[in-house]
Amino acid sequence: MKKNGKSLFAGLALLALSTLLLKCKKQEDSTQVQTLSSKEESTVSIAAITTFVHPGILNTAASLDQVGAEVNGGDPVRLAAYNKVLDYINENPLPTKFFATVTVGSNGATTESKSQIRKDAILAYALALRWAKTGTMTYAQQAIAILNGWSYTFQNYAVLSGSNALQPSLEASWTTPSFVAAAEILRYYKAFGKASGWADADINQFKSYIDLVKNSYINNTPAYNNNWNASAGYARMCIGIFLDNTTVYQNGYNIIQAHLPIIIQSDGTIPEYCDRNDCVHYQYSLTAFAYAAELARIQGDNSLFTQGSNLLSKGYDYMLKAYNHNAGCDKCSTSSPVFPGTEVAYNYYKTANLKTLRELQDPLGWPNDRTFLGFTSYTHFNVAGL
Repeated sequence: MKKNGKSLFAGLALLALSTLLLKCKKQEDSTQVQTLSSKEESTVSIAAITTFVHPGILNTAASLDQVGAEVNGGDPVRLAAYNKVLDYINENPLPTKFFATVTVGSNGATTESKSQIRKDAILAYALALRWAKTGTMTYAQQAIAILNGWSYTFQNYAVLSGSNALQPSLEASWTTPSFVAAAEILRYYKAFGKASGWADADINQFKSYIDLVKNSYINNTPAYNNNWNASAGYARMCIGIFLDNTTVYQNGYNIIQAHLPIIIQSDGTIPEYCDRNDCVHYQYSLTAFAYAAELARIQGDNSLFTQGSNLLSKGYDYMLKAYNHNAGCDKCSTSSPVFPGTEVAYNYYKTANLKTLRELQDPLGWPNDRTFLGFTSYTHFNVAGL
């Protein structure tokens, strides 16, 4: 009896410990539970990242060195692409105020605060790229001022009446990676041997800001199985890299890996194109997937690019069909905006279809709606140093 009692006690203790560990694991990843079915969770492979390459948000030190040197050396192709960075900076003045509450709306509804945080996220990144290329400290200071302004001021999102109550999760998934891409450059890159001077206290405040938007908004992304989930997975990978948090990174990676075959069918068809009835939303998914795959590649893992026999490349094949009016519905044309994820995908796959897509608007700049960072023709076209 005593032996059986001890065994029972040990078994109960083991069960309690297992339950506690499982609870702790799930606290970080509430979205993982919401967006992945049990079958999908069981088939997700592990990226096995233990340490991160920095900078690692779409750019590396080697790639920044390469593109900067080419512009400074007078390369006409790279210079034309870099001019897109300057165009954005010249067209978007530095902010003079920041918002504690950012009010957002769905289906195109906008506000001053929503427009500004989208604009500023890409502006900070453009200024960071300009500093990396020139070494001029003014540009680093301007980028830092934007990151500090938002991270010290922002408190929460609000939603316009009549809009999707969960819209903040999508907005945070769009703006946060662009802010983090700028932050990675400012924190880790040295332009002509000199650091940006971003203070440790300010870096810690920025960490608190991205932790806040992750926990309060991005982690609450609903299981729509469309661009919302692709964007959230990409955002969480970015945040994980900056925070050196392998769990956050892995959770984002798992979301991307699970949703690739949901959003892009095995023949490349993307139902989101005809379902959403526009030429934009399915490109959100493609861009998020391309950027996420590039994040992983920089960390030494090509598996998102190769998943499903290059499923992402097949999705871009479908995009070309859409532009050529051969995709089952007619919402794109060769004059429709080409989102900058196309350039990132082309730099990896080098297919004829992706070459055609990127050349429709070469060099690629930034999305007009400022949902994803741009300038990929500058940072990725024929860049081997990633």
